[in-house]
Amino acid sequence: MIKDPYILEFLGLDEYPQYSENELETRLIDNLQTFLLELGKGFTFVGRQVRFTFDEQHFRVDLVFYNRLLRCFVLIDLKNGLLKHQDLGQMLMYVNYYDRFVKLEDENSIIGILLCRDKSDAMVEITLPKNNDQIFASRYQTVLPTKEELIELIIDKNN
Repeated sequence: MIKDPYILEFLGLDEYPQYSENELETRLIDNLQTFLLELGKGFTFVGRQVRFTFDEQHFRVDLVFYNRLLRCFVLIDLKNGLLKHQDLGQMLMYVNYYDRFVKLEDENSIIGILLCRDKSDAMVEITLPKNNDQIFASRYQTVLPTKEELIELIIDKNN
C-alpha cells in the first residue's frame, strides 16, 4: 500500500541532493496537487510543519495528510540523505502522539512515512517492532532512472 520509491521528478531538483529538507518540503507544497497524485487516492492536505507540544518541548511534523479511504492521519517526515535509526524513533514518537491525543475513537491508527533519499531495509526491519504496521520508510527519486538502470533493476529483481 505504501509506494517505494516515490517519483518526485516534477520538483525539478537535481538527482544528488544539493538542497535542504526545507527546500524539498517547499517544493512539495508548491507542487501539492501533483504530490497528492503521487501519494495515491483519498489524500487530503492538513498542514505543513504542524506543531505539537508536551513536557514543554515543541515538535514539528513536516507534512500531515488525512486519508479519507483509510480513515486515518498520515504523517510524512522528509530526509534528504540516508535514513537513520534515530529518524525512525522520531517518527514513532510522532505516530504515538497522534494516536493518543489527536485521532478520534472511530478513526484508524496513524500511519507514519519517512520519505528519504536512501535507506537500509535491514536497519528499518531491526529498528521497528516485528508487528509494525504503522511506520514505513520509502525512498524518493527526483530523476527517473535511465533505460540502462531500469534494465539492471529488473535483472536484479529477477535473480
